[in-house]
Amino acid sequence: MSLDAKIPAGPLKEKWTNHKNAINVVNPANKRHIDVIVVGTGLAGGSAAASLAEMGYNVKAFCYQDSPRRAHSIAAQGGINAAKNYQNDGDSTYRLFYDTVKGGDYRSREANVHRLAEVSGNIIDQCVAQGVPFARDYGGLLDNRSFGGVLVSRTFYAKGQTGQQLLLGAYSAMNRQIAKGKIEMNNRHEMLDVVLVDGKARGIITRNLINGEIQRHSAHAVIVATGGYGNVFFLSTNAMGSNVTAGWKIHKKGAYFANPCYTQIHPTCIPRSGDHQSKLTLMSESLRNDGRIWVPKNMEDVKAIREGKLKPVEISEENRDYYLERRYPAFGNLVPRDVASRAAKERCDAGYGVNATGEAVYLDFSSAFERYGTTEALTSGLHNPTKEQIRALGEKVVESKYGNLFQMYEKIVDQNPYKTPMMIYPAVHYTMGGVWVDYNLMTTIPGCYCAGEANFSDHGANRLGASALMQGLADGYFVLPYTVGDYLANEIRTGKIPTDTPEFDAAEKDVKDRLDKFINIKGTKSVDHFHKRLGKIMWDNVGMARNAEGLKEAMSEIKKIREEFWSDLRIPGGLHEMNQELEKAGRVADFLELGELFAKDALERNESCGGHFREESVEMDGEQKGEAKRDDANFAFVSAWEWTGDPSESKLHKEQLEFNDIELKQRSYK
Repeated sequence: MSLDAKIPAGPLKEKWTNHKNAINVVNPANKRHIDVIVVGTGLAGGSAAASLAEMGYNVKAFCYQDSPRRAHSIAAQGGINAAKNYQNDGDSTYRLFYDTVKGGDYRSREANVHRLAEVSGNIIDQCVAQGVPFARDYGGLLDNRSFGGVLVSRTFYAKGQTGQQLLLGAYSAMNRQIAKGKIEMNNRHEMLDVVLVDGKARGIITRNLINGEIQRHSAHAVIVATGGYGNVFFLSTNAMGSNVTAGWKIHKKGAYFANPCYTQIHPTCIPRSGDHQSKLTLMSESLRNDGRIWVPKNMEDVKAIREGKLKPVEISEENRDYYLERRYPAFGNLVPRDVASRAAKERCDAGYGVNATGEAVYLDFSSAFERYGTTEALTSGLHNPTKEQIRALGEKVVESKYGNLFQMYEKIVDQNPYKTPMMIYPAVHYTMGGVWVDYNLMTTIPGCYCAGEANFSDHGANRLGASALMQGLADGYFVLPYTVGDYLANEIRTGKIPTDTPEFDAAEKDVKDRLDKFINIKGTKSVDHFHKRLGKIMWDNVGMARNAEGLKEAMSEIKKIREEFWSDLRIPGGLHEMNQELEKAGRVADFLELGELFAKDALERNESCGGHFREESVEMDGEQKGEAKRDDANFAFVSAWEWTGDPSESKLHKEQLEFNDIELKQRSYK
């Protein structure tokens, strides 16, 4: 199958407008006779379900949680980007477009990213209308701030966690449609397969996670919006339930899987405290607006800190290495995530890590306390304030901006971040790879769409902070309602899709056989045993730095673990009951296949770009010495993998990326 991205012709600025003008639509009376399945009810799935139901379609929505309110989007703390230019600092649709393409290291489609930038402002308006409580400045305008990799303030945020508030907005819109009977909400259901009839997606097979019942559901189109696959590393910032299963199932039925090696390592996470953890805690990147990142300059200070003989506040300014400001003066602490993460790893690998494991750097707010405190003293008419008064005033300002994050840090680490610098270290966060989709967000399976983090993303090889929420809501509110309608316009004569057909029979049988197989292995090892082994190989060999030898080793080792998994797995309990070990087994089985393809993709891409850093591909001299080196001549393409039955034998298809409105440049933040 050849790849056709279906990017509209014409000037970049007019592509989406012209596409919408020429698109097929379904009249309101016919929408009532068309069913759409939405799998996943986070920001992308929730907004899509609500929007399609509001238009009149019959929507069946599915989530594995007990409520859409628990979608992982709820954990997104930092904010959401939009080109509103409220600060009058030069933001525009073009600048947002340019920053996103540049930040993604020129490995994304121009057309998709420009569309994202175009609709970004609409997202903010939509969410305000839903009652999302964005922060406001003294004049009443929505407040915003900067995020890593950009020079303007365009990140809108809400007190508490922005993702939580945005999700509640989408959830409230969903609830209205649930109450009207336009959305049939199926909580605690997991999609285990997609059903194809005459090559088109016509339904799914699910398992009721409460009682184990296997169910058939039909529709005229299927939308998968189930998030990313960061948990292939076991330890990540994702909730433990976050998985790749839905995306992987459609992949094995014919949907290509694109760029699996593009995984983002988030620089501001609370460091790992031991082997007992199942999740790492994300600290919003917005902290880098005011926090300065450093390690001690002298190794004797590092040793003294680790031994508890010295406190970080006792180290003088001249003995601190503010390494991001030193290496990247143009952006300093606000360099993009991949750059900040690798820089932290470099310092810790050199022995300057400041916690017991040697894997932590400091995030210090003392300069912010002084800066804000001085301003507050002046504006409140406090003359000749003491240092203590200035600091107290500054701490109040910082608390108003990041108080929830400081509180969370103290509860987890048992240290007061107002009195001592935070400790942070990179952790697996967001995946830019995923199911390949065309401009309309359709996969290579007709009638099967993929949205949000589950698709291979508009972000390229890296993601700028505060843009994941933007993509999820753009897909759900402003893209899918048009593009799904275009496809469904040809389905108005199809009628109800029956579920008593050979295709549904075969899919259900495959699902039941697989579940039976899990139960009947009756080995000795738990699911977590295999997941942790996989995660360690992924982190050690396919983490922040990758090389050919390590990737080949990873592929070989993952294959061995997979063979052992299918011969020595032990699942307690039965099929017809709530069985979380059985749930996990299905997901880890998928991760054991994805992990090998992940390493294969990283091995194939012999360049460094964004979150994918090959040690063999770095600048050898000049101003950029040691930095990532892209190879645009040979690797300016999307890797789209076709399933052939074994991950090591997956077939590569290349979608060449064309850049007509942006000149490809070596990315520099110096």
